[in-house]
Amino acid sequence: MTYTAADFSKLLGMGGFSDTLLNNHFTLYQGYVKNTNKLIETIDGLFKANKADTPEYSELQRRFGFEWNGMRLHEYYFGNGTPVPGGKLERKLVEACGSHQEWEKDFRATGGMRGVGWVVLYEDIQTGQVFNTWINLHETGHLAGCQPILVMDVWEHAFMVDYGLKRADYIEAFFKNINWAACESRLK
Repeated sequence: MTYTAADFSKLLGMGGFSDTLLNNHFTLYQGYVKNTNKLIETIDGLFKANKADTPEYSELQRRFGFEWNGMRLHEYYFGNGTPVPGGKLERKLVEACGSHQEWEKDFRATGGMRGVGWVVLYEDIQTGQVFNTWINLHETGHLAGCQPILVMDVWEHAFMVDYGLKRADYIEAFFKNINWAACESRLK
């Protein structure tokens, strides 16, 4: 199977994000899609050539998670764009944290931590509980049995062009553009 990069150009002109930053970010995302496809093809070729026991095969399998999650996390992230109010998700946030404001305070604090990575609002598929977590790299830190609901990219490429080192200002712009309907549609 070959994956095709989604078109997120509808986000151009979004408040708080320059078109330069968005276009750079879209190009980065397209690279993850390209590399995911390349790895699928290469890994399959090595397997068919009976080279599954080689170091090359092993390292490419390890790399696959990084490229795959780079692709998928960006799709979630870009899918968050353009704001509309929430419903069922809002109730879950209040249940988990006492209020929307307390949940948001925690999400912002997690995003403001030193380091690069992702902040994800997850839903535990077994219990329906929602909570925020930090992911360092694309392929490490994901919680088994959880569905990403809201994803915020806090790698430098997501904000440096527009905000420099002012990550809090980027997070403010991010919150102004959350598509709560898209997030709610991810609930199980």
